[in-house]
Amino acid sequence: MRLKLSHIRYIADKIALDLGNAKFVEILTSSGDIIRIASKYLEEDINAELAIEEKVRVFIDDNIDDIESSGANEKQMFFLIKKKFASESDFILSWDDRYSNLSHKIMDELIDTSIINFKVSEIMIKNIIFKSINSYAKAYKDIEFKVIDRIKNYKKKLLVGTEEYELVFSKMYEEELRKQGFL
Repeated sequence: MRLKLSHIRYIADKIALDLGNAKFVEILTSSGDIIRIASKYLEEDINAELAIEEKVRVFIDDNIDDIESSGANEKQMFFLIKKKFASESDFILSWDDRYSNLSHKIMDELIDTSIINFKVSEIMIKNIIFKSINSYAKAYKDIEFKVIDRIKNYKKKLLVGTEEYELVFSKMYEEELRKQGFL
């Protein structure tokens, strides 16, 4: 699943929560420091992907005539070009590899800045962070669909995109995240 900037705080919270609940991890400062570091790396990663996608859109716009005349499938063409640009930028597109790389970066900074202490293998710490990211990535679409269904059955009809809809959606989304152990 493709992560969005709006997901950062939920994933960072999940990482802090999971590290805090691990019996073999001692948090030496505060969970806020974990959230700050995780957020930084998640935001960098998501922004890097957005920059690549923007570069792809510009390339496609500049070459639209050739692309249309070739009869290529636009979605497949977008992915192939994105794959090429990602490779040129050393950006990882494979989800498992990407989440693993992010987990290492987060873990390394948590260790280097003495935010956490542990007496187990670094792999176990990296795996906690990886599972936090991965479990959110797998669950967020289902959570969004549940919330949308709940809003459809809401007493008062809400228009998508209105401020009221966004407030109710946000509240219900966080409620659902709490139910599923993400907050």
